[in-house]
Amino acid sequence: MLCARGLGGLRARAAPLRPGRAGLGGLGAGIRARGVSTSWSPVGAAFNVKPQGRRLDLFGERRGLFGVPELSSPEGFRIAQENALRKTDLLVERARCTPPGPQTVLIFDELSDSLCRVADLADFVKIAHPEPAFREAAEEACRSIGTVVEKLNTNVELYQSLQKLLADEKLMDSLDPETRRVAELFMFDFEISGIHLDKEKRKRAVDLNVKILDLSSTFLMGTNFPTKIEKHLLPAHIHHNFVFTGDHVMIDGLHAEAPDDLVREAAYKIFLYPNADQLKCLEELLSSRDLLAKLVGYSTYSHRALQGTIAKNPETVMEFLEKLSDKLSERTVKDFEMIRGMKMKLNPQNSELMPWDPPYYSGVIRAERYNIEPSLYCPFFSLGACMEGLNILFNKLLGISLYAEQPAKGEVWCEDVRKLAVVHESEGLLGYIYCDFFQRADKPHQDCHFTIRGGRLKEDGDYQLPVVVLMLNLPHSSRNLPTLLTPGMMENLFHEMGHAMHSMLGRTRYQHVTGTRCPTDFAEVPSILMEYFANDYRVVNQFARHYQTGQSLPKNMVSRLCESKKVCAAADMQLQVFYATLDQIYHGKHPLRKSTTDILKETQEKFYGLPYVPNTAWQLRFSHLVGYGAKYYSYLMSRAVASMVWKECFLQDPFNRAAGERYRREMLAHGGGKEPMLMVQGMLQKCPSVDDFVSALVSDLDLDFETFLMDSE
Repeated sequence: MLCARGLGGLRARAAPLRPGRAGLGGLGAGIRARGVSTSWSPVGAAFNVKPQGRRLDLFGERRGLFGVPELSSPEGFRIAQENALRKTDLLVERARCTPPGPQTVLIFDELSDSLCRVADLADFVKIAHPEPAFREAAEEACRSIGTVVEKLNTNVELYQSLQKLLADEKLMDSLDPETRRVAELFMFDFEISGIHLDKEKRKRAVDLNVKILDLSSTFLMGTNFPTKIEKHLLPAHIHHNFVFTGDHVMIDGLHAEAPDDLVREAAYKIFLYPNADQLKCLEELLSSRDLLAKLVGYSTYSHRALQGTIAKNPETVMEFLEKLSDKLSERTVKDFEMIRGMKMKLNPQNSELMPWDPPYYSGVIRAERYNIEPSLYCPFFSLGACMEGLNILFNKLLGISLYAEQPAKGEVWCEDVRKLAVVHESEGLLGYIYCDFFQRADKPHQDCHFTIRGGRLKEDGDYQLPVVVLMLNLPHSSRNLPTLLTPGMMENLFHEMGHAMHSMLGRTRYQHVTGTRCPTDFAEVPSILMEYFANDYRVVNQFARHYQTGQSLPKNMVSRLCESKKVCAAADMQLQVFYATLDQIYHGKHPLRKSTTDILKETQEKFYGLPYVPNTAWQLRFSHLVGYGAKYYSYLMSRAVASMVWKECFLQDPFNRAAGERYRREMLAHGGGKEPMLMVQGMLQKCPSVDDFVSALVSDLDLDFETFLMDSE
């Protein structure tokens, strides 16, 4: 998952953090030398032992978070933002006085960089730092930078300096494609703030942007808020499944894995019971987005959100979803029959299939057909072994090695955070990955990639190296036991590392389009592609060793795991089609022709097949409507592209260096600096159609890669 944020006209295009001389000068310190460092150590061993040696550094210089001197204390955020704001004033003045040309784009990018490297760093610290004082200071920095960005987005002179460049056809034609695209992206972001409108409409656009931010925040909080009911309303024999506060029961989720049908049914009906405030918030959010889109010149919010994506427009998205739904329908019906059969076997009195049943019963079918108990696999997936596996894969495919580096005092926010140097065999140091992998109190329960600093070509000719954080929630090692991963955790690690490599190798001239700062339906391609590698025996066999005996993970265990993932996979994909379609309708033509709940009911019955349950409103728990509004389809489309890349380029040989170099050259290197479909085309040597995307997804449900491999040996 990418952690996404927006800074209006000067927004960072996909994930959080950055530095430089005037603002956070220190982050550049220590990463200038591109040669080999004597402090680097093998990556596998570093993750199978607890960090050592930091206590010996009691008298060493305290560097501050990410090596930024100012951030050795929470007060440093104020200094950092003051420095950034001083630099911003100078750059705004430079932009106004510079004649239109490529220099205009460079100034805008530096302006964006100087703000984003504080705001994005603060965005990460405010949710991840264990100390409240740091979190509060970071929160304040986010607010303060956000206010400045709002002002810049309505600075007419700044806008006009960019407009002059875009209005000059001759000048635009003389720019290289990346510079031209970045100029257009800045203009696109600006116009969302309504800066091109008259004064009255511009004020309305600014007010709507503020309102949307507030509504988004309120809606997001509401999606996780537990539902409270009086305990006497629940049958006594299921009370122990829930949390009590006095005479009330708190239902904080769907309890989808609970074996008792009644527990799942109660959780579903209570957790999804409509909340009037949340419903009003959603309706206001959707209508405000629609008003803003119309105000700045789009027929729907979806048309605005899909600018520059692989899909390009909502019509293509709906064609993709409808064709995929048609191709899945027979398979989905068979999956539901199989799930219904299992329910009948275990619960003959109540065998009607309901929406709370598939997650649990498909799990039962998987366990019955394939012996895939996670505890059988965990001993083969120690964290150190998995990291070594990634190192081997990147080395063979891309000539890249991962090395553990001892962080300086104060550089990391928790002592178990590891710092990795990413080093190319001929290009040297490419950047840093901070690995915040372990569980701790108050840490968000999500696997996530944050851009801490984007790469860019600086004025002095040096390249500003990218810095990212990968956040997971893995168990700690103990004295006798390294951290052991379930197959799901291992796949998530590979997925997030796909994002990190995109950040390391998306070496663009401009930070505005560096690494993962690209359209949402392309951003997940590198991470999902890594899942295909994680499920290939030839890759797994390079590193999966029993942590005690050294024995390799048997091939048939990998085969069972891969085959088990296809159980009810059509029904799972159909559910994603339903969610994506609902998202498109909500962000389509307004006013909506029915209530959001009536649309949910209609869409569920058409695109999923299981009955709508009266007095429920699942859409009020659909948190992705905030970060992925009109873009929820992106995961399916990214998976389709990743599937095609895997089959075309890596299925025959997952370690093919020529294919790896082509993948870097055609897809990873451009970040968001090139149209996504052109990158896909360059990799696949053809322009895929909607039918190609659909076929790729559907064929994954049938293709047995493991059997293919066994037959070919």
